[in-house]
Amino acid sequence: MHSQKVFFNPSQPQTLQIGVMLLYLNAAFDLLFGSLTGAVFGPIIGLLIVAALALGAFGIANEKKWGYALGVAAAVVRVVVLIWVLRGGVFNFPYVITLLFDGALVALLLHPQSRDYQRIWFR
Repeated sequence: MHSQKVFFNPSQPQTLQIGVMLLYLNAAFDLLFGSLTGAVFGPIIGLLIVAALALGAFGIANEKKWGYALGVAAAVVRVVVLIWVLRGGVFNFPYVITLLFDGALVALLLHPQSRDYQRIWFR
């Protein structure tokens, strides 16, 4: 375990590494271009989701249980809001691409390799 705070941890399994990168990427895109969650629930909730994505990624990179829980919760909220708001329209372009990336993020974070690693090593 490292004592320094890091933004990315290459010693983690590949599923968590990619999950961390996608969490940061989603946070950056939501901050720069706005998010569907923010459009539906207002800018304060949108900024809270951005913060949850970024803090979750940082927590996972530093092997914190709260970071993993926050990252998973933020990723799941994005998928649920996307499906709830767009319903059948979620399968139309470009929303289907967003659904694929958000679904992949949830799958990466909940993958058995990610879950086992966080259960054993995260504090």
